[in-house]
Amino acid sequence: MPRSQKSKLQASEKRRQAQAEAQAGENAQATAAVEKESTSSFPPQYEDADQILPPVRASSTSQWYRRAQATTFTSVGASWARSDAEYNNQDYDAANSYEAAYYTESVGEDSLTRKPGLLEQFLLYKYKMKQPILKEDMLKIIGHHYEDQFPEILKKASERIEIVFAVDLKEIDSTRQSYDLISKLKLPNNGRVRAGRGLPKTGLLMNILGMIFMKGNCAAEEDIWKFLGMMRVYAGRKHFIYGEPRKLITKDLVRLQYLEYRQVSNSDPPRYEFLWGLKAQAETSKMQVLEFLAKVNDTIPSAFPSYYEEALRDEEERTQARASAIAKVIASSRAMPQNIFPPLVKPEFCYYLDKKI
Repeated sequence: MPRSQKSKLQASEKRRQAQAEAQAGENAQATAAVEKESTSSFPPQYEDADQILPPVRASSTSQWYRRAQATTFTSVGASWARSDAEYNNQDYDAANSYEAAYYTESVGEDSLTRKPGLLEQFLLYKYKMKQPILKEDMLKIIGHHYEDQFPEILKKASERIEIVFAVDLKEIDSTRQSYDLISKLKLPNNGRVRAGRGLPKTGLLMNILGMIFMKGNCAAEEDIWKFLGMMRVYAGRKHFIYGEPRKLITKDLVRLQYLEYRQVSNSDPPRYEFLWGLKAQAETSKMQVLEFLAKVNDTIPSAFPSYYEEALRDEEERTQARASAIAKVIASSRAMPQNIFPPLVKPEFCYYLDKKI
């Protein structure tokens, strides 16, 4: 073999080896971070979220508050113990500490019960870092001896991520067995809204859309902030997932047309209210939002009877509107003249060419 060709092969082999080592290093970091998070404990002030909320009827909006708050506490409680400085100054910790850690290992828990929590932390880390999610890497996290239980573990992990962040786990490459978390709404940067890395904002938006729906399709700003306050999201206080919530909700999501933010007529001093924006109306529906809220509450949409009936009416109206639009397109196409364009080639010339061929 010529020396130049041999050198090229050696260089190519070194590059492949370096890439493999880099990937192994990333997975090792992710595994270490998962183990670190799984053994951390929630701050006491967030452990018993339900105790600070009054008992409510199963079908009321307040129960949705209660469940949404408890879900948020469970999913992010461990992360609140870290300061902003820790996130800003420690690049590794900020990158892979799974800021939405959703699971805490408790004493006496069997290892199989822990696996969905470990896996969901890994999935969120991969999402945040914009890295591919490969089945082989997930098996390394839960252990290859759990391969038979992998589908069930993955299903539980993805469902728990879905109800907090409103993202769906989808297989994007069956050959590589590669997955990604996809935002339920077409928010920029796959739900992150802003450029760069980060966790999705879709869950917050879906909750706000649900609040607007349950408040008669128009929610007062004070009601929105009251609800978000129960989720420990406050105007003017930087949130480790959402940034400055007021800017996100009243500026970014309004500019993107997912929310409408307007002054209440004749209000003095001025008060404001939220409605669904045009993009929200186009990309989702009352039924889809209700289905999301039902998952958060571990129930079915019909468990909210009045909202379910309204969602059904909305679905029927949407179906009728689509049918009407299609009928108009068909009618207009039939009304067009059939021979509005003259033939570019005379038929007899086509016959001549055919004979020659």
